[in-house]
Amino acid sequence: MSNQAAALLVECLAAQGCDRVFTVPGESFLPVLDALRDRPEIQTITCRQEGGVTFMACADGTMTGRPGVAFVTRGPGATNASIGVHVAMQDSQPMILFVGDVGREMRDREGFQEVDFPAFFGPICKWAARIDRADRIPEFIARAYATAIGGRPGPVVLALPEDMLHESGVQASVRPFVHKPAQPPCPDALEAMMALIADAAAPLAIIGGAGWHTKARDHFTAFAERLGLPVATAFRRQDAISPASPVYAGNLGYGPSPALVERVKAADLLLVVGARLGEATTDGYTLVTPDHPGQVLIHIHPDPAELNRVYRADLAICADPDEFAESTALWDDHAIISFDAGEDAHREWLKWSTPGEADFALDLNRVMAAIRAQVPADAIICNGAGNFAGWWHRFWHYHGAPGQLAPTCGAMGYGIPAAVAAALRYPDRTVIAAAGDGDFLMNAQELATAVQYGADMLVIVFDNTAYGTIRMHQEREYPGRVSSTDLANPDFAAMATAFGGWGARVETHDAFSEALRDALTRSGVRLIHCLTDIEQLSAGGATISGLRARA
Repeated sequence: MSNQAAALLVECLAAQGCDRVFTVPGESFLPVLDALRDRPEIQTITCRQEGGVTFMACADGTMTGRPGVAFVTRGPGATNASIGVHVAMQDSQPMILFVGDVGREMRDREGFQEVDFPAFFGPICKWAARIDRADRIPEFIARAYATAIGGRPGPVVLALPEDMLHESGVQASVRPFVHKPAQPPCPDALEAMMALIADAAAPLAIIGGAGWHTKARDHFTAFAERLGLPVATAFRRQDAISPASPVYAGNLGYGPSPALVERVKAADLLLVVGARLGEATTDGYTLVTPDHPGQVLIHIHPDPAELNRVYRADLAICADPDEFAESTALWDDHAIISFDAGEDAHREWLKWSTPGEADFALDLNRVMAAIRAQVPADAIICNGAGNFAGWWHRFWHYHGAPGQLAPTCGAMGYGIPAAVAAALRYPDRTVIAAAGDGDFLMNAQELATAVQYGADMLVIVFDNTAYGTIRMHQEREYPGRVSSTDLANPDFAAMATAFGGWGARVETHDAFSEALRDALTRSGVRLIHCLTDIEQLSAGGATISGLRARA
């Protein structure tokens, strides 16, 4: 046990199993950086911008189920980092952000880079606090881990006064490893749930979200397949069930299968596990309304504060998704319950998710067909926000677990940092960062981080020289009146080469297929720059000319 405050903090992180931290260094926490040198079991990843730091930490927490850990400095560093805190909150993913703070005697004078961090971060995280006493470091670290992983997982922010980190002679004991509370469902509630399902004529499950991991995926799949229950995934939760499952019905969110939309509308019972039923999943709270007349809603979530918060639940069960799924798989009193709809729904989704062809030189439907033919099925796909993501959500089958790293809050710039985190966490799996041109340039600088730490990752940039999603909305609302959505872009393949990677620039789908084959034989950072037609606006077939014609 160390008696120096910063070393004690790092020792507490090690005791919690932390093996990697992400940072942009700052003078406000120099003692922590120094203490990390003496902890080789904790790898320190130095990033190029604080938004990239917290995106990496958020993605790492998503993959491990333990909080991703980030360190940034006060003021500009913290405000840059806030985007990742917001993503972690809306994605229900565990993360801890440490912010170097002004010294305690300097506080409340609006000193250099001073911000009231508990007040600033409080509305967008689970807990925000300041560690003013070095002897309470073990208490705060243990509580941060417990808060980040308990109930609905999410981010915690802890401010570290600079002078506190320099203290020596600290008398405090490191607290032991904090385990996630394993809360199983009440057996009576399970019995009531099975009775409601048995009475249903057209039930449907919506899964994925808070606390959903491989255990939940495997057990819930077994349960759903046993019943023939159609299973849809919530927005950007497509790896919550194997796409090979004969009951997988597709994903909700932006541009879902019309057949799945009709199934949700026709369902007389919805079994929602882990998902919050947010705006994207429910198409603005219209596909499933908060009062859902004519539908029975069974809602399972690990946080009691989420149950009956927005949606009226006919049966609310507070339980960890892993424990709930295992209990359903082991439930031995539902052999007589059987539905045919699962296989029908799966066939509809397979048809919807099969790429067709469109009349473009670089047809993104055919691009996705080439990716499915060449890329390993368990690849981890990372993306930020933009219409380009719609082709991935519709046509890529997310076999990997984890297999999808994508922000449910629609933050741009997430894909590159998430891919760096994924490549470091899973060096033996194929990792792809998919990005639009506007999305890519939000965090392209983290390619330097990827090269520095030997991340093996493929970047595919779809360049239509526009903020495509906004352009689509613009053409709907103000057809022909383009404003603020055109972009002038560099040669992204040349950028990749400048960073020390490999790059290719393609303008046809045949050239893309050849470049992809080449890229997959290489290692390190690789980038394919795809020059696409702005007419090709969405995976649902929207075009500028079509939108203008309907206006």
